Amino acid sequence: MKMLVTGATGKLGTKVVETLLKTVPASQLAVSVRNPEKAEGLRARGVEVRQGDFDRPETLDSAFAGIDRLLIISADGDNETRIRQHTDAVAAAERAQVKFIAYTSLGNASESAMFLAPPHVATEEAILKTGISYSFLRNNWYLENEITSIQGVQAGAPWVTSAGSGKVGWALQQDYAEAAAAVLAGNGHENTVYELSGKLMTQEEFASVLGTVLGKEVPVQQVDDVTYADIMKGAGVPEFIIPFLVDIQKGIRDGALEIESNDFEKLLGRPVTPISNALTQIVNEIPQTK
Repeated sequence: MKMLVTGATGKLGTKVVETLLKTVPASQLAVSVRNPEKAEGLRARGVEVRQGDFDRPETLDSAFAGIDRLLIISADGDNETRIRQHTDAVAAAERAQVKFIAYTSLGNASESAMFLAPPHVATEEAILKTGISYSFLRNNWYLENEITSIQGVQAGAPWVTSAGSGKVGWALQQDYAEAAAAVLAGNGHENTVYELSGKLMTQEEFASVLGTVLGKEVPVQQVDDVTYADIMKGAGVPEFIIPFLVDIQKGIRDGALEIESNDFEKLLGRPVTPISNALTQIVNEIPQTK
């Protein structure tokens, strides 16, 4: 059986591949990457490195050839670009007669009103139309997404949010990676949807745990979207990113990520990493500036 991970040199992809290599022979694993030279370290360990560029669909036919089980990791970019890239990848998987597709989606994707949802809806629908066995890994929110805000708090800023009382199921990328690896390499995951969410928390609850980890009080500043955008601009966030951040806050405020689930435990065979442990790990990995 041959399995392949797309985007294998990205942050999540790297963690998925490293997890797989603990239990799967390197000879059974292939990766599809835009720049094969970035994956030379994997090639040296016996992993087959294939060139596959979501912006050049013709490269995906050879990238996916002979693959039984495929993990499509969602790409970066705007919604329109991602829809095109993902649907092209699914079409290539169908042409290559892949037997199983796992896909990293978004929490409650098919019902979500979040602005991030359309590419995930389109990709899930494209996979369903192929008739290929699938597993949708609906990832809630990466704890690593908050690193910039955590750095701000370390520098003395409050925790700024316009998310109101909306809750988020934060978890480490490593937990999401281990769940994806378990599905790709495991049995019995055909035609499944997994809602992968950590313990649901409000911004205030999150800031309280962060304060305990940092050994300092972390005040929470709840503002409206316009003020949030102004504060982000003042903090040096690039102008083109600010509307995305505001939309994320709105989505959280509207409950888009408030999804109760124990699917993580089912796939990991253990509880998701507790938020205090996870935050401690993140804080310890942030470079300390003097």
